[in-house]
Amino acid sequence: VDGIDVPLTDAIDQIQNTLDIAAFEMNNDLIYQAILDAHNRGVTVRIVTDDESGLEDEKDTSLRDLMAAGVPVVEDARSALMHNKFMIMDETAVWTGSWNYTVNGTYRNNNNTIVMQNPIAVKAYQDEFNEMFVDHEFGPTSSDQGLVTFTQDGTDVQILFASEGNVIEAVANAVKEAKSDVRFMTFVFSSDSLGEAMIEAIGNGINVQGVFENRNSTASWSMLPPIYCAGGNVRQDGNRYVLHHKVIIIDDDTVVTGSFNFSGNASKSNDENLVIIKNKDIARIYLDEWQRMWDNAEDLEPGEVECE
Repeated sequence: VDGIDVPLTDAIDQIQNTLDIAAFEMNNDLIYQAILDAHNRGVTVRIVTDDESGLEDEKDTSLRDLMAAGVPVVEDARSALMHNKFMIMDETAVWTGSWNYTVNGTYRNNNNTIVMQNPIAVKAYQDEFNEMFVDHEFGPTSSDQGLVTFTQDGTDVQILFASEGNVIEAVANAVKEAKSDVRFMTFVFSSDSLGEAMIEAIGNGINVQGVFENRNSTASWSMLPPIYCAGGNVRQDGNRYVLHHKVIIIDDDTVVTGSFNFSGNASKSNDENLVIIKNKDIARIYLDEWQRMWDNAEDLEPGEVECE
């Protein structure tokens, strides 16, 4: 109880005019009821979702009920994923991050969300939503906004969308700019180019520490073994459910977050979003979460990874 679904539904309850939602999946009853209440009081609600994990989920989804109540729902209808998790409220605020609007996403898995109320940020997400909902454009062939940047109150922000944009290059470049520390917590990390950027950072004397989701973390495609063998300090998460963050914190002042897993599918196939924020106060919040993940994580067992 009292998870991050509470402030989200409180915000939904304040909406006057429009609510646009990009949801990979949804089965949280509190969120469902807030959306339904908004629709019933005259708010224009629109939803775009993945097909298999969203509208066609055979196990448990709120999306079919919302559609039956008259909320228009558009699915991507393709094998790759519409993996976004963001909401745009009254065209003035956007909520985004790694958090799926589900019971597991809220109460079992490790997740994060951030709220932006800058008009440039809101427009970027609104354009991305309209691209999917109105124009039915998905994946690498969809329209590319390019890198969206703005500064608010001294905070530099970059927003990117995949797979039409080269998001992984932007993340790797951010890592390459590290002066002292790179700390990350990740559900999936299989990108060779990002792994190479971290290995290069280790070679340059940068402290690289990361927590990997336990499942498949030592698989042949995972970047845990090469980063570990290059001298990086890595652990496997201690959550018996899922570490679902996709976060990198650089030099205690820059945060990389969003729906974007550090993987080939995210880079080349899925619909994703990513934010890079340069702000020490925001970085401190994410570092506190990283420290909690690190303290609860487990070191590799002897011989679990063999280095040449």
